[in-house]
Amino acid sequence: MKKDYPRRALSHNSHPTDDWIMSMFEDWFDPCPLNPNFDPMKDIDGLKINWAKKTYVNPPYSDPMPWVRKAVKEAATGSRVALLLKHDTSTSWFKLLHQANAHILLVGERLRYGSNTPAAFPSALFILDPANPPHQYNITEVQTNGENE
Repeated sequence: MKKDYPRRALSHNSHPTDDWIMSMFEDWFDPCPLNPNFDPMKDIDGLKINWAKKTYVNPPYSDPMPWVRKAVKEAATGSRVALLLKHDTSTSWFKLLHQANAHILLVGERLRYGSNTPAAFPSALFILDPANPPHQYNITEVQTNGENE
C-alpha cells in the first residue's frame, strides 16, 4: 500500500522559509530565525523571551511543540502569531492549535526550502489571531443532506 506522502526525516532543522512566504511576514518578529550554528550559550533563545505583537515562526520540525505552546501563550496575551509547520493532523501540537482556534491555511504546493527539491510533506500556516478568532459552529446548527430545511 502506498502512503500519502513519504515519512522520511529531514537531515537537519535548519531550513529557510520559501521567499514567497517570507515576503508576507517581512516586518514580523522572528524569535526562531534560521541559524544553523545556534549556540544556546551565546544566542538568544526565542522560547524564553516575550514576542512582538506580530510574530512569525518557522520552528524546528523535530520538536515544534515548545514553539506551539509558546505561540498559544503569546496569542493569549494579544499577539498575532503565524507558524509554518507540517500539515499533520495526527500530532498533539496540531490538536493544541485546533483547540486554540488557530486559522489553518494550507500551502498549495510542497515547499522547497531554498532548494530545487520539494519537501517530502505538505505544510500549513497556523495563525493565532486573538482579534479575529474563527467562527465556531455548534454542530447541532449545521444542516446536512437537506435535513432540517
